[in-house]
Amino acid sequence: MTDKIIALVDGSIYSESVCHHAAWIAQRTAAPVELIHVLGRREAPEKSDLSGAIRLGARSKLMEELAELDSQRAKLVGHRGRAILEDARAIVDRDGVTEITTRLRHGDVVEAISEIEGEARVIVIGKRGEAADFAKGHLGSNLERIVRAAHRPVFVAARAFKPINSVLVAYDGGRSAMKAVDHISRSPLFAGLAVTVVTVGTETPEIKKGLADATALLMAAGIEAETRVVPGQPETQLGKLVEEEGFGMVVMGAYGHSRIRALVIGSTTTEMVRSCKVPVVLLR
Repeated sequence: MTDKIIALVDGSIYSESVCHHAAWIAQRTAAPVELIHVLGRREAPEKSDLSGAIRLGARSKLMEELAELDSQRAKLVGHRGRAILEDARAIVDRDGVTEITTRLRHGDVVEAISEIEGEARVIVIGKRGEAADFAKGHLGSNLERIVRAAHRPVFVAARAFKPINSVLVAYDGGRSAMKAVDHISRSPLFAGLAVTVVTVGTETPEIKKGLADATALLMAAGIEAETRVVPGQPETQLGKLVEEEGFGMVVMGAYGHSRIRALVIGSTTTEMVRSCKVPVVLLR
């Protein structure tokens, strides 16, 4: 199966939202859902020798006890992972999805995704994971790493699920922005949704032509679309538009129209994901 919705779940408060959004995508695209929980390397048993310089019989006894503790801890971590997957499956099932599979993986989450993303049409992940520092408003470190590495669209779920009827597409004239428009035109996920393609900045002839091309592509696919050029800075204006006009989802290229940003997620992208209270779909 090369058309799965891969949803990453963990013990964070975002996981329920990830499940609801994965189910919503499944119902609109008729694609199966695969729920994945990755046991990170730090959750694996410790390898350090805690017995220190103990000698004679006490050392071997302590080594046995430590080995037993490691074994118990590994079992508990595995049990917790399976419990997370069971809960996630129940949520997606209640939302009406019939084709659901679960997978417990070990190792690094980005390596796990790179191995299986060939089977995916989209990767759904929460904005922050279990280890995120909410007080500082940081994005989950795994989210940034996955967006950099993934070749499939990454759907970043907001904290709570809400019905989605309208989409804001951030268009900066770059290649990934046009790729985002092309993706919308070909995906059943966006059928029937109102789409607004927005450029923040100055309306140059190049931008005007790009927006006209974007509208034509969407209209040809039967998607109601309008375009807009808004003055100001993308980091603030896009979030303001979403808030004031109640857009249900944002779609944008994962990188800004700049070669320098090729090494990191574009600053506008990072700010949108951090500040938006709606899902953000990122495309490379």
